[in-house]
Amino acid sequence: MDPALLRDRELFKKRALTTPAVEKRPAPSESSKKKRAKLDLGGTSGSKQNTEGSNGSFNLKGLSGSSGYKFGVLAKIVNYMKTRHQRGDTYPLTLEEILDETQHLDIGIKQKQWLMSEALVNNPKIEITDGKYSFKPKYNLKDKKALLRLLDKHDQRGLGGILLEDIEEGLPNSQKAIKALGDQIVFVTRPDKKKILFYNDKSCQFSVDEEFQKLWRSVPVDSMDDEKIEEYLKRQGITSMQESGPKKVIPVQKRKKSNSQKKRRFKTHNDHLAGVLKDYTDVTPGKP
Repeated sequence: MDPALLRDRELFKKRALTTPAVEKRPAPSESSKKKRAKLDLGGTSGSKQNTEGSNGSFNLKGLSGSSGYKFGVLAKIVNYMKTRHQRGDTYPLTLEEILDETQHLDIGIKQKQWLMSEALVNNPKIEITDGKYSFKPKYNLKDKKALLRLLDKHDQRGLGGILLEDIEEGLPNSQKAIKALGDQIVFVTRPDKKKILFYNDKSCQFSVDEEFQKLWRSVPVDSMDDEKIEEYLKRQGITSMQESGPKKVIPVQKRKKSNSQKKRRFKTHNDHLAGVLKDYTDVTPGKP
């Protein structure tokens, strides 16, 4: 081949490699445009949610239809009614007044209807009087005299004491009233750290003759368990106090293995040779 043609071909190749080639893309169709628009919208909404979550802001109104929001409002209302009762504000309130004081006036109509027709009506800690709501404690006590009467009644009936938390729930300014009663009541702390109040019956504080004490201590009760004692008291018409504290679980004791091993008995098959064979069971090994 002609050398001049070869040189021209090599120069053409070099120019083609150095020259950039631009490819013309086809125009996008209508379906691809719609898909791209949806992706862009999803990305922007997701970025907004991420930024709101990172800022720590949470929109409660957005959850107004969820059960978690409803029960959260109910719990706040019950706690508020309990707090105002302990404070001494025992007069009832309308639902609008409760929502105003708990800052929940912006709840929806469905939530209000649920509170009026179901939640507050069926709540054991809420009492309804003439369309108004008030807190309903276990023991509704007005003052320290009412507390002392209640403890005295429990003591006379053999019911024992009352939990301090139940008294604090139903007696306004309970700590002040309990402190004013002084030695008329007695505190007992249970193993679970809960405190119980008892009536201090001073008429039971008397001296017992020493001979009677000896007779009392001489009566054996080791064979009597709690069930037998309770059964005997019932037959005599006496109500025993039920233990309200936590019960201790008694661990099961494992049986100890005996050190002495029982001798094994083997079945003999050579009874016809009795008197001929010799018994070596008592002979220790190593001795003749």
